[in-house]
Amino acid sequence: MAEWTRRRFLAASGALAAVPAGAALLGACSGDDDGEATAREGEGSTGTTAAPLDPSDWASVRDQFAIDPDLRHFAAFVFASHPRPVREAIERHRRGLDANAESYLLAEEEENEVAVRLAAAEHMGGDPADIALTDSTTMGLGVLYGGLRLAEGDEVLTTEHDFYSTHEALRLRSERTGATVRRVALYDDPAAADPTEMVERLVASVTPATRVVAVTWVHSGTGVKVPVAEVAAALADADTSGDRPPLLCVDGVHGLGAEPDTAADLGCDFLVSGTHKWLFGPRGTGVVWGRPDAWRALDPAIPPFEPSSFTAWIQGGVPTGPAGFRLSPGGYHSAEHRWALAEAFRFHLDIGPAAVADRVRTQATQLKEGLAAIPGVEVVTPADPAASAGIVCASARDADAVEIVAGLRPLGFVASVTPYRERYARFGPSIVTTPDDVDALVEAVATLA
Repeated sequence: MAEWTRRRFLAASGALAAVPAGAALLGACSGDDDGEATAREGEGSTGTTAAPLDPSDWASVRDQFAIDPDLRHFAAFVFASHPRPVREAIERHRRGLDANAESYLLAEEEENEVAVRLAAAEHMGGDPADIALTDSTTMGLGVLYGGLRLAEGDEVLTTEHDFYSTHEALRLRSERTGATVRRVALYDDPAAADPTEMVERLVASVTPATRVVAVTWVHSGTGVKVPVAEVAAALADADTSGDRPPLLCVDGVHGLGAEPDTAADLGCDFLVSGTHKWLFGPRGTGVVWGRPDAWRALDPAIPPFEPSSFTAWIQGGVPTGPAGFRLSPGGYHSAEHRWALAEAFRFHLDIGPAAVADRVRTQATQLKEGLAAIPGVEVVTPADPAASAGIVCASARDADAVEIVAGLRPLGFVASVTPYRERYARFGPSIVTTPDDVDALVEAVATLA
């Protein structure tokens, strides 16, 4: 990653030159007259003293969360709880905005959005200027697929297993452009999904007309993990008759924060993710990560609120700012949540992405083995960690998924049901669960299946 300072980043975005009137206001509102603009050092949203994080101690990591201690949380990845540093950052920004919203916005917006991109790039790899900020995975997929430069005769290849947001965003784009969308099945039985076969099936379906390949890193309905890095390498070697291989676009929401690979490591062109799932980031936040040359294939789908675009509008020119700024949807967002995203990335980095991934993988393997030993229970997710991540899906011969998940609630377990055509009981062991929790869950499922 290039060495970036905040000032250099601001200058590159055009922010320092484009809003000279804001400079005086920045100084005017940087004092102590903004009421409770800054939370006291070490104080969280409840006013309690913050317990220091020991990143090598999983009990300490768990203690950073305010989740109900009487429950075992195996659905935290659906809509995450905030760890203490994120809660404190949200509260700090909320106080500042409540005390004097306009002045706090002028004083804090550029610096904090830069901080988010810097932290995101440290975690994901690549250049911070090539990260767009969004409110969710779905918004990011809309930005990506809604902005693709496609024409009649072009083709997008996706899979049968992708989520609604990918399929619908591509359908809408095809209607506007005349491009076609094809789907391929990467596996017939999710439990038997094989990484090599998935790559072979996908690449075999690429044609000279294929401009984009759209996949999901980890399938939320089965827990199958697509070997994205291997797909990227195979596409680079495929005979596509074009100037370059098709763009590889990834919905990465169930990999980011659960897998050790960075977006840059994966070799994809774009990775879209909400950050309020496995990363345990602020609710209502997300990112689009892109390679610098890949951004040229997109046009903004939503007008951005970034300085070079405003300057171009005023002067009648063309925006020239970094792609990550120009492709970030404009309008006012939940600033206190967006700006706290930097703390979420830092929290994850402090623990260590490899350590987090190992914690998730170890518990997921333990859970799959335990469930598989229960008579009448079928584990849908592959046993092999090469073909799976943190999500574990299962079905039972004598009870449906809704009955199992509902039956777990009074026993103190929080799980979910896959909200798709195929209904499975779905579990997500993570940094807020323990191996003892996994053993207890297996025992509970055995009484219900």
